[in-house]
Amino acid sequence: MNQKDQTYLRDMLMYSRDAVEFMRGKTISSLNEDRLLARAITYTVGIIGEAASHVSQEVRDTYPQIPWPQVIAMRNRLFHGYNDVNYERLWNTVMVAIPSLIEVLEAVTFSSD
Repeated sequence: MNQKDQTYLRDMLMYSRDAVEFMRGKTISSLNEDRLLARAITYTVGIIGEAASHVSQEVRDTYPQIPWPQVIAMRNRLFHGYNDVNYERLWNTVMVAIPSLIEVLEAVTFSSD
């Protein structure tokens, strides 16, 4: 794995951890009512997808347990459809999908060190 791929995977991990931390102790209502939180989560989850889009195809093929198309599609939806974000879907992404993603990314990034 090259240095660029390692950097993007670490970025995915860092922003994933941030998203979970930002939502700690919050409810879906918090996401709907707190504009700063909503924008922070939208940006953070979008960056996870942006970093994923730069990971080489070789690395993506090596780690099929990461749902690459879905991660990248979420970024596209959040950044290109910024005026119509589905906060329930975003909430579920952060609360359900990202913790699983963190587990995989931790294994991948620590095994490549």
